[in-house]
Amino acid sequence: MAPSAITPPHGVQQTSELTTAAVARKIAETAPELISNGVKTEMAPRPLDASKLKFTKTTSPMSVPQPGDPIIMTASQCTDHMITAVWKASTGWADPELRPYGNLSLAPTASVLHYATECFEGMKMYRGFDGKLRLFRPDANCKRMLVSSTRISLPAFDPAELEKLIKAMIAVDGPKWLPKPGTFLYLRPTMIGSGGALGVATPKEATLFVIATFMPPLDAPTGMRLLASTNGVRAWPGGFGYAKVGANYGPSLMANGEARARGYDQVLWLLNGTVTEAGASNFFVVWRSKEGKVQLVTAPLDGKIILDGVTRRSILQLARERLTSGQSGLESLEIVERNFTMDDLVDAAKDGRIIEAFAAGTAYFVCPVAAINYKDEDLDIPMARGNSGDYAHLVKSWLTNIMYGKEDHEWGVVVPEVEDK
Repeated sequence: MAPSAITPPHGVQQTSELTTAAVARKIAETAPELISNGVKTEMAPRPLDASKLKFTKTTSPMSVPQPGDPIIMTASQCTDHMITAVWKASTGWADPELRPYGNLSLAPTASVLHYATECFEGMKMYRGFDGKLRLFRPDANCKRMLVSSTRISLPAFDPAELEKLIKAMIAVDGPKWLPKPGTFLYLRPTMIGSGGALGVATPKEATLFVIATFMPPLDAPTGMRLLASTNGVRAWPGGFGYAKVGANYGPSLMANGEARARGYDQVLWLLNGTVTEAGASNFFVVWRSKEGKVQLVTAPLDGKIILDGVTRRSILQLARERLTSGQSGLESLEIVERNFTMDDLVDAAKDGRIIEAFAAGTAYFVCPVAAINYKDEDLDIPMARGNSGDYAHLVKSWLTNIMYGKEDHEWGVVVPEVEDK
């Protein structure tokens, strides 16, 4: 079958014709089981297979930091173990391994060091108030990582197998490292081009790894303050803004650092005046339209400019289910995914039509916005509850209840744990 005739699996977003054909070819070559209903042939490369996971437990366990330990603020303290799996173009995926956390060995000519062949996911594991260990929508993260890896010429894989590997690791490390109800650890599945070759070419080797780490709380108790960028851009049409790749983040660090130096928390990224993302988070505004309708508005996915955030997707689904018919006690919302500009926000503010705004993502979770600086003027954003708007507060509480088991929901995936003997 010609690569152009192959339909990428559900969730793989279309970009340009060349990129679409290249993604289809990459899937056909590296994970043909995704387009053949799981049927494997003798000639096919070895797929990523969680059932082949090898266990090598640590003989030098680390100490778990206590709340308030300064090391938590460094986001560098990982748990005892990590998952690794190596892919080679000639053979496919080797057996994955759960092994002691430690450094990777890379040649100075490794593709990732020169050509940014790197993608990752941001997830959390939660210790529920019922004592159970949970993941939040891990299937969505693993499917998105497939989108990212194939966009930058890294191998494809079955997302369900990655999910199994993540569960296997946290089942082992969860009991020791996340014992207290109402807490979480950050998970970072990552894939890099690890083959050593300086030629500008598709990597012939890749390394997948999964680590878990403590993260300091990322919030803004008095509301996030954003600095709207009037010259730099984060992503552009036909690019890779929709993929969670390192090349989207490194170039943004200077602007975000400058925003903090000026007293703001993040950059609000614009594209020709159109609002896209807030730092590395999706941006939402609740306003009253000129026709009088209360709307929850966020940038659309169809331009491939913004990330298809798992938190974004969840907020929109919950809002459609629970905020469109008045059953929440708040005024019903119209859910709108469309392009809007900073000038639209300024006009709405002048008219008194902005109700609230917030950013959403795995790291910042649901973070109310208190102000946006645009062209050297601060646009004050209402927060009905003093430190949050009513809609952001309600949505955040719904998501928290699912993550920590207060609400029984299919998104809160319970992970059975392995107790050390």
